[in-house]
Amino acid sequence: MQEFSMDCRRCPRLARYLDSVREAQPEYHARPVAPFGVARAGLLIVGLAPGMHGANRTGRPFTGDHAGTLLFDTLHRHGFADRPVSYNKADGLKLKDCRITNAVKCLPPGNRPLPDEVRKCNRYLRTEIHELPEGAAILALGRIAHDAVLAALDLKRSAHRFHHGARHVLAPGNVLYDSYHCSRLNTQTRRLTVEMFQGVFAEIRGSLDLARLRRRPR
Repeated sequence: MQEFSMDCRRCPRLARYLDSVREAQPEYHARPVAPFGVARAGLLIVGLAPGMHGANRTGRPFTGDHAGTLLFDTLHRHGFADRPVSYNKADGLKLKDCRITNAVKCLPPGNRPLPDEVRKCNRYLRTEIHELPEGAAILALGRIAHDAVLAALDLKRSAHRFHHGARHVLAPGNVLYDSYHCSRLNTQTRRLTVEMFQGVFAEIRGSLDLARLRRRPR
């Protein structure tokens, strides 16, 4: 299994781009962004990649940008975070039974990683998924994240098509949920509404709570 490395430079295009961003914005993190949260979590959230002025700036997934505003508020509403707002990685926010990561750990130009970059970074996601407990939920934010999860599990995309609100049962008992990404573009165009996003989390929360009740000794 491959452990995350903040010194990873396996993708030359991304490494050069981060070098240039770090030179222009020396106060930015501008390096691969580590996952955040509990290692053996009941819920693993997989995004696309760090945003320029969000995770790439703060060094924590979904922290400091528009997508994080909706995500952390929703996590708090459904009991996965101890507060609804995240400003920076030193703000004290704690996740509860939840972990957040990205399919690609480095900021890509134009927020568009190349297929080969997704493949090279998939070894990190594979490790994260294999560390999950049996019965954990995985939430893919967008098609690229969805496909990256399937690749990490050596599953065919044709067997599990991405669709907002879809639920895919995977081995060994884990469940993959799909949502449109909570990006500014998707929310402003109302491709994704707050109600749609919270509906996915309500289903995940209910499923995890029910599974825990069933496991309790009688």
